[in-house]
Amino acid sequence: MTEILRCGACGNFTLKKNCSCGGTPVSVIPMKYTLQDKYASYRRTAKEQERKTAGIL
Repeated sequence: MTEILRCGACGNFTLKKNCSCGGTPVSVIPMKYTLQDKYASYRRTAKEQERKTAGIL
């Protein structure tokens, strides 16, 4: 099955592994949610640090 990819450099959608602009496309499908999320604590910590540096917290 082929995934739709979006180039981070130009924003175009493609099915190829390399974009015509030379950028690297990434998957646009969100990660699957699970209750046994191994990385949730890391994400929460990163978001908290990001908010502190932005002055939100």
